[in-house]
Amino acid sequence: MPIKVLKNEGTELRLRIIGESHSTLQLFRSRLNDSKDVEYANYFQKHPDLDEPELYVRCVKGKKAEKVFRNLCTGINKEFSGLKL
Repeated sequence: MPIKVLKNEGTELRLRIIGESHSTLQLFRSRLNDSKDVEYANYFQKHPDLDEPELYVRCVKGKKAEKVFRNLCTGINKEFSGLKL
């Protein structure tokens, strides 16, 4: 999943998630909003066929958004790597 960093300024992070659907972005959004370190998280997609979705994260004071996002990705990776079919 290619990710382009559009903004990374301390408590704020905006990413363009290339080639992903609402399912992936909804997973990120809901998990981020459940975190006590996150003040606000949402994703936006201008045009579903023309534009790649963007994820925006704003953390509480004193927390770095990039670190919170990386920790979330690590946790999701561990959770899904344990699945057995």
